[in-house]
Amino acid sequence: MNRYDRIKLLVKEDFVKLSNAKVILLGVGGVGSFCLDCLYRSGITDITIVDFDTYDVTNQNRQMWSELHENELKVEALKQHYPKVQIINTRVDEAWVQAFDFEPYDLVLDAIDDRNAKLALAQKCYKKLISSFGSAKRMDPTKVQVADIWKTYGDKFGSKIRYELKKRRFSKKYTVIFSSEAALVKEKGSFMGVTATFGLTMCSQAIKRLQSV
Repeated sequence: MNRYDRIKLLVKEDFVKLSNAKVILLGVGGVGSFCLDCLYRSGITDITIVDFDTYDVTNQNRQMWSELHENELKVEALKQHYPKVQIINTRVDEAWVQAFDFEPYDLVLDAIDDRNAKLALAQKCYKKLISSFGSAKRMDPTKVQVADIWKTYGDKFGSKIRYELKKRRFSKKYTVIFSSEAALVKEKGSFMGVTATFGLTMCSQAIKRLQSV
């Protein structure tokens, strides 16, 4: 018996690709923490996680393990649950993206909120990027979709990203996870059913991408 027997039944010989993959995950909040859990349970364990934040009580409605680690750094807390991960405790902003070497990684998974950092990631890593748009303010997980950046819709944040990319004369395609559901509130209300769906969808897309290599 092996912890990966069930996933091996689905991916068969491609499991070797998963176990050999090297992935970097930017942001381990409501979306990123579920993506991390899914990746790790699927045999992808060479993962570098990057985040600067600490857990507080408001995270506990949607973020994996948050109730056990209040006031602790997220990356350090998550390493206790996923011991094979590498951690970088830093804020992912535009300057960091521009300076960081993404070359060693097979996939770059973007679960951050910073608009300028997302734009920099698109320009630098589009060939191996899977990016998440806004998961807050929504209640319907069935509206979560996957498309290339230019076919996304229904998300004001995504619209701003597309506008800024056009201004920078960027026309390449990359994969985005988004919701077509209209925002229900102006505040950043969050429902785990949607944020977790974003994270699990990101994991699924990552596995598909690795299988295709």
